[in-house]
Amino acid sequence: MATTDRAIASAEAHSAHNYHPLPVVIASADGAWMTDVEGRRFLDMLAGYSALNFGHGNRRLIDAAKAQLERVTLTSRAFHHDRFADFCTQLAELCGMEMVLPMNTGAEAVETAVKTARKWGYRTKGVPDGTAKIIVAADNFHGRTTTIISFSTDEEARADYGPYTPGFEIVPYGDLAALDAAMTDNTVAVLLEPIQGEAGVLVPPPGYLAGVRELTRARNVLFIADEIQSGLGRTGKTFALEHEGVVPDMYVLGKALGGGVVPVSAVVSSAEILGVFRPGEHGSTFGGNPLACAVALEVIAMLRTGEYQQRAAELGDHLHHELGLMTTGGAVETVRGRGLWAGVDISPSYGTGREISEKLMDRGVLVKDTHGSTIRIAPPLVISKEDLDWGLEQLRAVLTR
Repeated sequence: MATTDRAIASAEAHSAHNYHPLPVVIASADGAWMTDVEGRRFLDMLAGYSALNFGHGNRRLIDAAKAQLERVTLTSRAFHHDRFADFCTQLAELCGMEMVLPMNTGAEAVETAVKTARKWGYRTKGVPDGTAKIIVAADNFHGRTTTIISFSTDEEARADYGPYTPGFEIVPYGDLAALDAAMTDNTVAVLLEPIQGEAGVLVPPPGYLAGVRELTRARNVLFIADEIQSGLGRTGKTFALEHEGVVPDMYVLGKALGGGVVPVSAVVSSAEILGVFRPGEHGSTFGGNPLACAVALEVIAMLRTGEYQQRAAELGDHLHHELGLMTTGGAVETVRGRGLWAGVDISPSYGTGREISEKLMDRGVLVKDTHGSTIRIAPPLVISKEDLDWGLEQLRAVLTR
């Protein structure tokens, strides 16, 4: 049995089948390229769902991690460590906020945001205990914990996990009137992705996010922006909300914050909002650990230069121009997105998203499908224009009859 086939067979036999990965086994990676166990090279056009915004093996991030590994990796939050204050201070400054609550995974950060909003609602807004409501959007993806899938509309993510956590109301994404109608005196927060990634890189109508900000401010409701995928440079701005000049009450961050090296996530907000917590009311053994802080500090320093945001904006314009040209041939029905991030709806007559992804894999390009006929394109922000063009040429070839 070939090395690839053997590795896949072993994985299938001994790991739960909660994912359906493409049949490739990666052994090493550098920048925008990955190499499998048999020495074949692949252009990474997914970037770990935006966790690898700065590419594989980014030297600055690896050096920061190595240096910290030699010093201390974990203290727990029982003690202070010498990277924690800088991490919290600098991340708060990057976000234009005051306070940080660090966690590990994106789902943990979303759970933390939910807990924060409820506690703020009871202690600050004065909502009666046990009645807080949080409004979310249909087709959202915020993670896979029991509470988070309770407000998902994706039956694949939801089915067989009930009973579900109450306290959430779902409204159509992009519909301000529906959001306004759903608000009550017990509404404590609106939780949204500025661009819905898992749904197929759905960009809301112009003015929607600004309208959400206006409505939430008028009703004394927190606007929580889940920028786990859309944030930290992906769309050509540090945060996707910046495209509409909107500042939320709370950012939820993850993925690229750890540079593809370690899991790092955080909730970032004002001192008034995050100040509702007292010792013992929420925590994480690994949240804000020294290794995570060291890597995240380097990520923050890289974002401060603006070069990655500019690169995503410029290459993103090129990406969307080239993808737009493909809509004239009948194979590509719709292209959505912003910056180096696109959802591409393939005509079903050309194959499912999975089939297109497998054909691209055979040509040395790795993407991933979602919701049937859609593929997502989100290469590392360090990809060269030449490599991006080569990847797009493979897509054209796959879609040519």
